[in-house]
Amino acid sequence: MTKRDIVFPPGRQALYEKNRYSPAIRSNGFLFVSGQVGSREDGSPEPDLEAQVRLAFENLNGILHAAGGSFEDVVDVTVFIVDPPSNFETILKVMGEYWGEAPHPTLTGIGVTWLYGFQFEIKVIARLPEGSPGQAQAA
Repeated sequence: MTKRDIVFPPGRQALYEKNRYSPAIRSNGFLFVSGQVGSREDGSPEPDLEAQVRLAFENLNGILHAAGGSFEDVVDVTVFIVDPPSNFETILKVMGEYWGEAPHPTLTGIGVTWLYGFQFEIKVIARLPEGSPGQAQAA
């Protein structure tokens, strides 16, 4: 079995080790990113929903950049939302600030009842650009 090529964002490795999962794994030119929430450095939830969603995107962007990519490389997005009828408009507004121009990635939204104290989580798959760390070079 091939060893997993794990990507850690700067300054958060201890948090991922404590919780026993990888923030992202590179494989065959793709980056599979674990769900990112609006957690502070100590792992606690940001209480304000709008700030929590922004922080989730900042945490996601930290991982994408550590892998040599950006949100522009994202091809598939899954979001998990607690109480979508109450929270969706706020979340959609903030997502638009990070989303960029069309064409947009695919999106699946799932309403959930519990996210360990969070209201929003985002999980993505990205196609890493040629020449990024861990990306195979064309012959």
